[in-house]
Amino acid sequence: MYKQAGFLNRKEARGLTIMNKPQTSASFVMIRVTVWFFILLFCPGPLRAQLGTTPNIKHIVVGRCYNYITLVNPSFRHDCEDIWRHFEEAVVHQSSCNVRVEDYHPMFYAMPQTLPCDRFLFWSKTRVLMHSYAAVVRQFWTLEDTLVGYMFNDLIWCGQEEDSGFDFSSCPEWSACRNHPVYSLWRQGSQNFAEMACGNITVLLNGSIVNAFNKKSMFGSVELDSLSPHRVDYVNIKVVTNLEGPIIESCGKGSIVDLIQILQSRGFRWTCTDDDQTLMILQCIQNPKQPSCQTCANSLREKKSLTLN
Repeated sequence: MYKQAGFLNRKEARGLTIMNKPQTSASFVMIRVTVWFFILLFCPGPLRAQLGTTPNIKHIVVGRCYNYITLVNPSFRHDCEDIWRHFEEAVVHQSSCNVRVEDYHPMFYAMPQTLPCDRFLFWSKTRVLMHSYAAVVRQFWTLEDTLVGYMFNDLIWCGQEEDSGFDFSSCPEWSACRNHPVYSLWRQGSQNFAEMACGNITVLLNGSIVNAFNKKSMFGSVELDSLSPHRVDYVNIKVVTNLEGPIIESCGKGSIVDLIQILQSRGFRWTCTDDDQTLMILQCIQNPKQPSCQTCANSLREKKSLTLN
């Protein structure tokens, strides 16, 4: 997108220098600018895919690190500048499709972190609800609550082999290459998070889509394989569907059954629920007029009435 914007600016500048040229040249420039305008207006998808490294990424990452060790988890004594240096060394001087998981190892060694048992929350295709759930049930930790997750969440980055810095003009999508710089970092972070998991863990999956448990997702391809049945007591699966539906998968239907079979074959104990009341209430807070929310409210009133009697 930045390259395209720069192209338009150069065209506009050139347009100013040819105002005294014949009318046909001016008309040609206006046509070219008009064409580019419609391309930008009606074809935003491919251009968005070309977005480069997040602007001011160093200030964002280092600032988040200081915020984390100062306010979020003051017990940490990590060197934020050192973490950034290792991150930068892993990414710059590399082509945008040639950053391996191993390239991030020095950075992860510089920011070790341990988490308490019984608080690990994994998820797939339930990001918004997952954050609301973790905020209400404060005992949970997600990958985004760890230092690495906190620092790099929602950022984009890639280097350029022929230059010493980040590429701020364009980065490939995750699916474009196996050794994508963003994917490699999150893959290692996800593996570390799952290897630390202990006690009772929770997995939040979306029952309103086909393949709620997707073997190609980060949970299905990395985190599940990294869980240890010797450290994890129970895997508590929570399947949640959209209030308006559809209800496609549940504990006894679809890919959730495949997940349960994998857990059993590896020696994990598990539970599964597809009617968690807390999750429904969180959804109803956002959309209270849904019929299912009225049913839930009536059920809660009946339970309260029975308790009082």
